[in-house]
Amino acid sequence: MSLSFSPFLPWWMLGVLGILALVVAFIGFHKGIRGSTIRLIAFAALIAALANPLLLSEDRDALSTVVPVVVDRSQSQTDIPARKVMTDEALQGIKQRLAQFPGIEPRIVEASTPDTSDTPSTRLFETLSSAVSDVPPARIGGAIFITDGQVHDVPSNLKTLGMNAPISTLLTGKANEFDRRIEVVRAPRFGIVGQNQDMVLRVIDEGTKVSQPATVSVRINGVESGTFSAVPGKDTPYSFTVPRGGSNVLEFTVSGLPGEVTETNNKAVHLIDGIRQNLRVLLVSGEPHAGERAWRNLLKSDPSVDLVHFTILRPPEKQDGTPINELSLIAFPTRELFVEKIHDFDLIILDRYQHRGVLPLLYYDNIAQYVQNGGALLIAAGPEHAGPDSIAMTPLASVLPAAPTGQMDDGGFYPRLSDIGKKHPVTRDLDGSGFEPPHWGRWFRSVDVTKPLGETVMTAADGKPLLVLNRAGKGRVAMLLSDQGWLWARGFEGGGPHVALYRRIAHWLMKEPELEEEALTARASGRMLTITRQTIGNNPGPATIIAPSGKREEVALSQTEPGRFTAEQRMSETGLFTITNGEFSTLVHIGTVDAPEFKAMISTPDILQPVVDTTHGLMKRLDDGKGGISIPDILPVRGEVRSNDGQRIAIRMTDETVLKGINTLPLFAGFGGLAMLLFAVSAMWWREGR
Repeated sequence: MSLSFSPFLPWWMLGVLGILALVVAFIGFHKGIRGSTIRLIAFAALIAALANPLLLSEDRDALSTVVPVVVDRSQSQTDIPARKVMTDEALQGIKQRLAQFPGIEPRIVEASTPDTSDTPSTRLFETLSSAVSDVPPARIGGAIFITDGQVHDVPSNLKTLGMNAPISTLLTGKANEFDRRIEVVRAPRFGIVGQNQDMVLRVIDEGTKVSQPATVSVRINGVESGTFSAVPGKDTPYSFTVPRGGSNVLEFTVSGLPGEVTETNNKAVHLIDGIRQNLRVLLVSGEPHAGERAWRNLLKSDPSVDLVHFTILRPPEKQDGTPINELSLIAFPTRELFVEKIHDFDLIILDRYQHRGVLPLLYYDNIAQYVQNGGALLIAAGPEHAGPDSIAMTPLASVLPAAPTGQMDDGGFYPRLSDIGKKHPVTRDLDGSGFEPPHWGRWFRSVDVTKPLGETVMTAADGKPLLVLNRAGKGRVAMLLSDQGWLWARGFEGGGPHVALYRRIAHWLMKEPELEEEALTARASGRMLTITRQTIGNNPGPATIIAPSGKREEVALSQTEPGRFTAEQRMSETGLFTITNGEFSTLVHIGTVDAPEFKAMISTPDILQPVVDTTHGLMKRLDDGKGGISIPDILPVRGEVRSNDGQRIAIRMTDETVLKGINTLPLFAGFGGLAMLLFAVSAMWWREGR
């Protein structure tokens, strides 16, 4: 109830009337005039009527007290079945207890890692703030967390929450939990391929003081790479060799403890990018010719290539009587190149080279063994390859994919991609290859060979082999059966993609993963997983995704271009995924490697205890020690909560109300006001009439 005024005249006029009434009353009292009191009352009633007093009555309803219940659905909760069951039971019990109080409005919100997050973590306070962002602080009676206590966004200042109410925690898990985990302490992000790298790991045993040496097994790119022993709590160094260029996945798995909480964090992953040192290439030209400069210019223009180039200018059989001491030529260091330092080269190119006595036959066998042991050899053949001095007549023939017939095919032709070449990464999508004839210049001769081994990816006239790729032992060999590539470099008839072709051949020979004809790769962008299957065969079928939790899922691969099949899938989990397709397998890590969610996993009150104590909430472990759970009762409190009895969850009940309407009663309106005025006037007339 309240009193208000809605005057019919301005307040200043009512003030003037009031002053006049007081002056008249004063004169009347001063002179003793009868009826002055009644006259004053009449004036007062008149002024009150003009002021129009109103009696206001507000109709209000009490507002509910909002209690957010934040349920931890992070992976540290859901990946442990016992905690998930305990959480669900506790949530149902809290709902039932809050439902006993009609004035309490519970808000159930679940805190889980969003699919867009690359760094899984438990963010309960962020979820709490979002849940009550539309609620005035006075209406928030308290907050209840159902969690294992591993929270990663505890604010340093609780005032930033914008609420003054108890925050209570119902703790899942058991009091005597223990767990073992492994972490990468220090490790390089980049490393040179083939060189040793050092890193430091640490095995941590939480919740137990009995720590025995643990065995750690290592896998590099999915391949077993040995084991080592680590003492829990101490830094353990580990050295490894970067196996390949590009991304490398190092996986460390520590032996588990019997009865530990989970083995999810018994695995640590580190990603290191392999960087190749400058590639050492040996280019040997059998004689000066027009195509020699095309090879030299290409290799010299690549800053990642260290080129050693020799051209045979004076073969041993040449006898023109010139004294040796007058020759300005450099002697060909055959022993140094093909015996002592042959394994220092990543690629050997024999450009129109023929056996003319420069190299002993034993050195050709050295080159063959170099290939068998993992080396790379490129034969750029010319007319001499079909002659009697062909290197195909040497021990090098054991690794060559094709033998010459002794014939040369002359006449103009357009180099074309074979059916396999349209799928092979070395030749696929070369500029101009998608037309018939191809949009590039002609060549005019090629070496005729018998049916080659490996893959023929380019053909000459009448579909005869032009570019053959093959594996020999651990190494690789490529044969380009024409020396006419320089015509493209010179722009003849529009030229052609000689730079792309030569570079791809060289990189395929040096085992670049991007140019493998049969490969399965996967990459992650946020939570999006992209799978690529390269093949020169038919449809490879679906791929299988094995999640960190062990869940298996098949995804169909669709062809995006010849020889390339892809699939995209958004993943709900984070961690190390295994992708398989037939005999091929690859690893990919989704999310941050050292995500907080997978570090500490034991249930603990330590992180949230300061928050609970400061806000006078309740910290209660749900486990009753008998295989069940114990859920505390609710204690409604009027006014600010200043303490907690340690047994019940205190909820500060709100005094907030909502206005539904206002009832207005004019005090001097209608017959009531008229009666008062008539009474005052009549009394004044009666008194003066006497």
